[in-house]
Amino acid sequence: MPEIKDPENTIIMTLKDGDVVIELLPDVAPKHSERMKELARAGKYDNVAFHRVIEGFMAQTGDVQHANMENSYNPGRSGTGGSDLPDLPAEFSKLPHDRGTLGAARSANPNSANSQFFINFKDNHFLNGQYTVYGRVISGMDHVDRIARGEPPASPDRMISMKVAADDV
Repeated sequence: MPEIKDPENTIIMTLKDGDVVIELLPDVAPKHSERMKELARAGKYDNVAFHRVIEGFMAQTGDVQHANMENSYNPGRSGTGGSDLPDLPAEFSKLPHDRGTLGAARSANPNSANSQFFINFKDNHFLNGQYTVYGRVISGMDHVDRIARGEPPASPDRMISMKVAADDV
């Protein structure tokens, strides 16, 4: 585990192969960073499937409405829902969509991000300025690389749990 400099803005996502440590970027995207912490603290991301995983591109998850594999999982609707909280305004920045960065998933409306996010498998600079970047993987990217592929995957992987490092005592 890497040294965690800011536990309040660090997420620990547990996958089948181990922990992924994510540094949130509240100075760049404060609303998105706060939303991830709020949903993680409420346990909303626990057991949520990676519903869209494209080789050489990204792994998408976070549909807390339809993709909880322990509670009303609906593979046909997975990826179409969000949380019961309001959508977030875009927080675009100059940060590039590099390998390991988190981007806010959304519809065609730039201000429609809610709970879903994706982790870039590689540098995806064609997304720059179009999707909010609000975190980066600082440890465990090898675990992300092993997430089952598919749209949706035949046997999807899930976030076993997601916690704010400051709360993980």
